[in-house]
Amino acid sequence: MKMSLLFICFFCFINSHAQKIEAWKINKINEFISTHENDINIINFWATFCKPCVEELPYFIKLSQKPNAQKINLILVSLDTKAEYQKKITSLINKQHYISNFKWLDETNADYFCPIIDSNWSGSIPATLIINKQKGFKKFIESSLTEEELSNYIK
Repeated sequence: MKMSLLFICFFCFINSHAQKIEAWKINKINEFISTHENDINIINFWATFCKPCVEELPYFIKLSQKPNAQKINLILVSLDTKAEYQKKITSLINKQHYISNFKWLDETNADYFCPIIDSNWSGSIPATLIINKQKGFKKFIESSLTEEELSNYIK
């Protein structure tokens, strides 16, 4: 009896801390960018099956949580499959204790969504879009970034 009660309490605790990952279409990403015009917007495209993607996630999260003169809006957009995205992303977030703005891209046609982000995007990940409209800066990087490289792009 005590063991089953303990299991139920543990299960409820784990589920109460699970984060539901919202599915976004590509137009929602563009809408996000246009509503945050006075800030630095960073949109990182990644997946749980991509080792370089997962390795750079802490850099993005750390940078977005630093106190800055200008606000940084970070969206970490997963390209995991529809069948696995909720479980895999949530598992990674909980395991690493990440607190950030995670989304899942609910699009299946890379030929459609990639050129909307950048006309030269081949579809490989990690990929990052950095926009600072106040400085007239827009950069798309189709490779992994070091913490130092990411900081330099934000400056």
